[in-house]
Amino acid sequence: MLPVGEHGDRLLEAVDRFISRVGAELDKLCSSQDGIQTELRGLKEEVRLFDQHVQALEEAMRPFLEEMRLYAAEPRAAKTLQHDSPAPRNDAQCFAEEIREDRREMNLRWGEIANKHGTMVRDLVYPSLERIVREMFHQEIHELSARSICRLPDGRMKDFDAIAVTRELVCLNSSRGTLSNPDVDAFITEIASFRECFPEYRDLPLVGILATLAVEENVLSYAEKQGFLVLAVGDEIMEVKNRPGFEPKRW
Repeated sequence: MLPVGEHGDRLLEAVDRFISRVGAELDKLCSSQDGIQTELRGLKEEVRLFDQHVQALEEAMRPFLEEMRLYAAEPRAAKTLQHDSPAPRNDAQCFAEEIREDRREMNLRWGEIANKHGTMVRDLVYPSLERIVREMFHQEIHELSARSICRLPDGRMKDFDAIAVTRELVCLNSSRGTLSNPDVDAFITEIASFRECFPEYRDLPLVGILATLAVEENVLSYAEKQGFLVLAVGDEIMEVKNRPGFEPKRW
């Protein structure tokens, strides 16, 4: 059996070795942290320089991008040349058309995703109504809602999509991923139910707005005969698809 003194000496040696190892590991850790901090600083500097390059590129491209924006914003009818032989399109016009095609494709994909997740009204129709009402009726919306639910006195529950109200008009929307003639017929019944649910709007004429991702010509014609505006995905997220000069029915 070792004397107590020797036990103490060995214990002190063990503690010293432990402290040395811990110190060495701490030194490594500190060095590692210093290295990480250095790498982070380097990364931040690279990001800063990259942002500067992007800003410089955007500044250099701004005149060209503005030209493209103007081409993309021109009404389609204004671009149609009234000549027997159309003039050749320049590179800017071709590029602008490619931009429009890409935008339509992107909007359609967005619409398909929104429809799949049941958010078509919230993501596509609701954000577009203010612009469409202003363009079609030259009025400003002062009430706008999506997915309104009401209970009639007989206990029936009615669910309406988007509702936009101006001082002179109520715009009621019904949205379908795929629009059919029966959907058009059902919307007429829906308008009657809306009048029951919201008597506070009884003195305002109502315009029916059907919205879908893409509309077939025969369905569009049928909806127009019933007096409805029809929206679908296009250059804008949602745009009016009725023929030029169409005047929707006031219900």
